[in-house]
Amino acid sequence: MKKRKTFDIIFDILNYTFMIILVIFSLYPFINTIAVSFNAGMDTIKGGIYIWPRVWTLENYKAVFESGTVFHAFFVSVARTLLSVSLGLFLTSLIAYVLSRKEFIFRKQITAVFVFTMYFNAGLIPNYFLIKNLGLINNFAVYVIPGLVNAFNMIVIRTYIRGLPESLVESAKIDGASEFKIFLRIILPLCKPVLATVGLFIAVGSWNSWFDTFLYASSRQNLSTLQYELMKLLSASMMKNASSAMAAGGVNAQEMSAKLVTPVSLRAAITIVAATPILLVYPFLQKHFVTGLVVGSVKE
Repeated sequence: MKKRKTFDIIFDILNYTFMIILVIFSLYPFINTIAVSFNAGMDTIKGGIYIWPRVWTLENYKAVFESGTVFHAFFVSVARTLLSVSLGLFLTSLIAYVLSRKEFIFRKQITAVFVFTMYFNAGLIPNYFLIKNLGLINNFAVYVIPGLVNAFNMIVIRTYIRGLPESLVESAKIDGASEFKIFLRIILPLCKPVLATVGLFIAVGSWNSWFDTFLYASSRQNLSTLQYELMKLLSASMMKNASSAMAAGGVNAQEMSAKLVTPVSLRAAITIVAATPILLVYPFLQKHFVTGLVVGSVKE
């Protein structure tokens, strides 16, 4: 018992030490990004910023929010993310439920078609012409419709559904429930963990996407997303700083350098602005990541 107790103490010490080191390595990049975002741009170039700003400033965030287009783009990104998550989860889980039914004789063939799309892609140009022929260019629907069903997400949900007790579906059929009613009333509530996980995947992908805006909606300012606006802001920051430094003419060089926003500091501020909404949503979804929600509900 004494040896066992000594072993447990040593194990706890090593375990806690490892976990503390892991937390430090996980949190340091984010903390460093926050510190850089609040540090003066020209001072950031010198390096040596770790977890605390050396020269405090809000100029980086002012540069992000000084354009009124950022706020409208934020609401566009929120709208596309909410629609993509809600419609994508419903349709993907509906297809996954159909392909999980053993009585559906074409489930293997259709699943093979979905898997095929994961490995082979027509390419950028054919995809652009497809979007154009569908009339989705400069249309808000281009943010939602092309990505409604994802093959990988469908397979993940289908695998989870196949792990649910078949007795639940059989008992519902005995009571006269239709397939759609079984899907809505039984399958979906039991799929909360996998739906939360897949929903987070869809939300992060939709929120961080900017290339589709560049390809399909760059000529419509009212369809510009937050990530696309931040990308344009970052691209223009270097030229803006160069012109500002030349305009200063060395007369107020020190004062002007304190207000200059460098790409490094601006990138850090953009990262924090873009990541904050996801960080606020994640804690509410984390509790659903625990699997085994239906363990013990039915005894086979």
